[in-house]
Amino acid sequence: MRFAHMADCHLGAWSDQPELRALGLSSFEKAIDICIKRNVAFILISGDLFNTAIPSIEILKSTASTLNKAKESHIDIYIIPGSHDFSASGKTMLDVLGEAGLLKNVTSTDTFTIDKTSTKLIGIMGLRGGLEKEHYSSLNRQFLEAEQGFKIFLFHTAFDELKPKEMEKVPCMSSTELPDNFNYYAGGHVHYILETRHKTGKLVYPGPLFPNNFKELEELGHGGFYIIDDQLNTEYIPLKLKEILPVTISSDQKTPEQIREEISRIQGFEDKILLFRIQGKMSSGSIADIDFRELFRNFESAYAVIKNTSKLTTKEMDEVVLHQANIEDIESDAIKQALTNTNLFEQEEESIRNLVLCLNKEKQEGEKNTDFEKRVVSEAVKVLKLEGMI
Repeated sequence: MRFAHMADCHLGAWSDQPELRALGLSSFEKAIDICIKRNVAFILISGDLFNTAIPSIEILKSTASTLNKAKESHIDIYIIPGSHDFSASGKTMLDVLGEAGLLKNVTSTDTFTIDKTSTKLIGIMGLRGGLEKEHYSSLNRQFLEAEQGFKIFLFHTAFDELKPKEMEKVPCMSSTELPDNFNYYAGGHVHYILETRHKTGKLVYPGPLFPNNFKELEELGHGGFYIIDDQLNTEYIPLKLKEILPVTISSDQKTPEQIREEISRIQGFEDKILLFRIQGKMSSGSIADIDFRELFRNFESAYAVIKNTSKLTTKEMDEVVLHQANIEDIESDAIKQALTNTNLFEQEEESIRNLVLCLNKEKQEGEKNTDFEKRVVSEAVKVLKLEGMI
């Protein structure tokens, strides 16, 4: 018996880069095709199938079509919502796909889903800001740990002992919060690849199915997933649909003209993802003098061209140090700072996080502005527990 494990597909990401958004969808389709060819018994998705709880119709149609290929091959797909899939209202497009029989949500604190192979699955969803930790305290550990058979626990969170270096200042749970006596712990949320033993079983983070930002494209080069057998032998399957060509250009003591000239000499970029990291302090002129839009017309035969100029400065401007954390971490830091500097109590932290999620809603396709505003206000009223007061 073999099964596949993927996570952090973030379908619909790269909204400003249609070529990369399409590549994310193609990576998902390629992964499912490989699973069908390798005759896996079932597929695990450990959160963040979508990049938002309400994806566009285009993204949903493509995803449903790919999932249906697995269904037609009699491959069941088991999933938990991730911090991007789940909304403060509790609604997620995963419910729609579940009703269509394309996947099964195994989120629960005390009930196993049993696969046709007799594998027993259960999981805890991921929430923004690490709020899922409260669900771990509700687990019926005695029942879960006493259950016999081949068991898999799906989770979408980071743990202090296992988190990557860039998250070292982000408070997380301990991995001791995971229930004991499982054969396989299927992780998601942190975008890096990790295999380790955990108590009686194996814990795996497969990393993103496709890189979700410039840094991941630069460092990972591609996404991928795992295929695992019932002896817990693992095989990482890389998904290299396009070659990455990273280019780093130092602007130290250079004029805009010199930088333009250096960029224009780049060769061998045809049908590749061309990554420009341009950094350093220019000797004169402004960043606008480089005119990247015009310059990048020279690379139209590349599959995609992306630039990162976060560390590009001039003598006339102070160097700006950007926060390298993701949006969720920035939100978390801001909330904690607010709690520290005001008379707010810590028990209000969850309400604040949920309110941030509520105000971060996206307008659905075809939804009128007035209906969108009413929906956001209604959910905010529930979060603030103001029903009947306004």
